[in-house]
Amino acid sequence: MKKHLGKRLFITGIPTSGKSYLARKLASRTNGVFVELDDFRESLSKEEKYNKWTQFYLDQNEEEYYTKTSPEEQWNNLVAQSEGLWPAFLEHIESYSNESRPVIFECVNMLPHIVKNAVDFPGVVLIGSSYEEVFERNMKDPRWGKTPYLQELEAKSFFYIERPRYKDEAEKYGYPVFESADDAFKPVLKLLG
Repeated sequence: MKKHLGKRLFITGIPTSGKSYLARKLASRTNGVFVELDDFRESLSKEEKYNKWTQFYLDQNEEEYYTKTSPEEQWNNLVAQSEGLWPAFLEHIESYSNESRPVIFECVNMLPHIVKNAVDFPGVVLIGSSYEEVFERNMKDPRWGKTPYLQELEAKSFFYIERPRYKDEAEKYGYPVFESADDAFKPVLKLLG
């Protein structure tokens, strides 16, 4: 475990929960650095050993995936993707070890069970406050689906399948859980204080 020079924090949770918004707000307030690992994940698609995981969802027929894959299997797929990408993510995180400013890492793939044993800094989990809000945000900024029907299937998976599992993992590994970025801001700012 590489020791970091400055304060560090990770933010994870379901898509559409406000992770990037919170990370940007915290970075602005603390004169820190916001690192969006979702963007980094895209760059890994050029590496053969990570391509399977960066392309995992894009290689699926989305309607079939969400209508025929059990909730448990959907979660297991996210876990497998997260664990498969973790070596590259950890290397990228450690590339910031000499940064003296606060660094906020954000990504859906930073699952608490993976991060707990790999980094020595705090994190928080955002889970969204309502299905309606998750669906509305997903329609404005679709994660995958190009039609309202597919965006609805995504939102249902995020809220009803992923949300309780992120919450369970966060509680099991001792990370605070928040329904919204606004609720999280002040308590999380203290973690960077």
